[in-house]
Amino acid sequence: MACGNKQQQPVIQNTGPADTAYVYLTDYDTTFVLDLKYATDDNFLHRAVYPCAECKLAYETVRGLIKAQQYFRQRGYRLKLFDCYRPRSVQYKMWEILPDDRYVANPAGKGSAHNRGLAVDLTLVTDDGRELDMGTGFDHFGEEAHHDYTNLPDTVLQNRQLLKKGMEAAGFDPYPTEWWHYTYRSSHEYEPADDPLCRQHTN
Repeated sequence: MACGNKQQQPVIQNTGPADTAYVYLTDYDTTFVLDLKYATDDNFLHRAVYPCAECKLAYETVRGLIKAQQYFRQRGYRLKLFDCYRPRSVQYKMWEILPDDRYVANPAGKGSAHNRGLAVDLTLVTDDGRELDMGTGFDHFGEEAHHDYTNLPDTVLQNRQLLKKGMEAAGFDPYPTEWWHYTYRSSHEYEPADDPLCRQHTN
């Protein structure tokens, strides 16, 4: 049941808006699981800072995620996203709550790759929605979350390696101290954006 690479490529690879346009992930693929933590109080800030639970990203990042999703679905898993694009105004709000660049990128400087629509925070789940054991929860700020930390059960190390291998194959780079954070390898120059996160509804 061999199939060629062209058959495995989604239509989105060949058509759509400009790479740098901000779009909503679910407009292109509804197979992702979304659990946007910063639209809830279930995060390290203990309060909601997003006005809605939408996953918005640069279009090229969406294309990369769809490629990664194909990789994982062939192996019986799906991606679950905790964070996507983050408006710069929200970055300032987070900095006001916790002005510590160990945990929050300073918006007065370069800001975060999240502010450019290039970064995603995510994990793997089974087809029935069960999260794979990654050793720590999302936004655990300790050495146990580092990619080079190996004092973990073999199953955890294998799960992290599976996530890393699939994301890298789809054009993403890992962040050394956060197993959940990946940034798309873009050749475009992006400035931190303050594009509205929520969909604009018209009457």
